[in-house]
Amino acid sequence: MGLKGKLISQIDIKSDGDVFHEIFREKPHHIAGISPDHVQSCDLHDGEWGKVGSIICWDYTHDGKKEVAKEIIEAIDEKKKSVTFKVIEGNLLELYKTFKFIVHVDTSGDDNLVTWTLEYEKLSEVVPHPHKMMDILLKVTKDIETHHLSNSK
Repeated sequence: MGLKGKLISQIDIKSDGDVFHEIFREKPHHIAGISPDHVQSCDLHDGEWGKVGSIICWDYTHDGKKEVAKEIIEAIDEKKKSVTFKVIEGNLLELYKTFKFIVHVDTSGDDNLVTWTLEYEKLSEVVPHPHKMMDILLKVTKDIETHHLSNSK
């Protein structure tokens, strides 16, 4: 078995895909107010919101514990509506040598599909694949959808 892995999950959302992309691109700090059970804060440590190379720090709850992830915005693709975050410090690096979050939104008329990709390298064979982290991301996605649907009425 290899130590490198990739998890991919897709979820349909009824809210605007462009708005969803904008949140992860320029306003991730709003997520704490939208999904406080999962994300407690997101702070800018260096750079500017929505700019490649900027560093942000997340306080979140994972498996019932408060955790931290410092990430660099590695890539933003406006055409594909994707943002790539690379973890550079925090709890995830206690288990994984490398960890990336990629969020991508496909929009086609009223249909919007959010794809989450986790790319990682485990420190050892006994480290679990990050299924629980993916579950959190899908719950946050649904929280964002619910928030925007209730505010667009």
